[in-house]
Amino acid sequence: MSDNIAIAPSDVANVLDGVRSSAARLGATLASMTDQQACQPSALAGWSRGHVVTHLARSADAYHWMLTLARTGAEPTPRADAAALDRALGEGAVRGGAELVADLRAGLDRLFDVAAAMPAGRWTTLVTALAGWRHPAWFTLHRCRRELETHHADLGLGYSSANWPAEYVTWALDGTMSALAAQHFAVARIDAEDLGRSWTLSTTGPHVRGSGHALLAWLAGRGGASRLRSDLPLPAPPRWPLPPVPGWG
Repeated sequence: MSDNIAIAPSDVANVLDGVRSSAARLGATLASMTDQQACQPSALAGWSRGHVVTHLARSADAYHWMLTLARTGAEPTPRADAAALDRALGEGAVRGGAELVADLRAGLDRLFDVAAAMPAGRWTTLVTALAGWRHPAWFTLHRCRRELETHHADLGLGYSSANWPAEYVTWALDGTMSALAAQHFAVARIDAEDLGRSWTLSTTGPHVRGSGHALLAWLAGRGGASRLRSDLPLPAPPRWPLPPVPGWG
């Protein structure tokens, strides 16, 4: 297990502020979503916008569950498994715009409430993602922000990867590059030119250049490759999201 678990209270507060900002921008986008828009396709194959918003609401519930477990040491309710989440997604996606937005807002409010009640010493408690990988409770906030920003762009309602905040893109790229290097992703070097950041991943493969948000969109399976420059053909990125590196057991 890595000992890279500790986090300063000020850092938790900064991450939580970032989640709140992402939630506020998403709320502003969804405020005018009509019932017709809710049932129209999103950028994700087979998912309507209603699917995306429902997924975000149930993700907020999952993060609330993990933070409650970290805070109290006991499971608040039986954990929803993948089959239950799939049923909830299908049932929830057909709702009208106002009901979808209210559900998401309520889920995020519950998440913010449990985060505000978290004792400082409990943020380092290890929790387990449904996919099986473990991480400290504070990393749950990073996961939530990644979901909000990525799926906000998936909605196709005027918010794109170009709207992602630079500090979010920098954090997400750093984490993604560590995970890709651990998986021996066949890219030699990646340069985020607007951020002044570079990462070396492998001894072979292309040298890729572009804006940070276009690089992150490509690595998250959200297109962007046409906005990048490379001296060799680009490999297909692994399925998003990747487990965090270093791992925590």
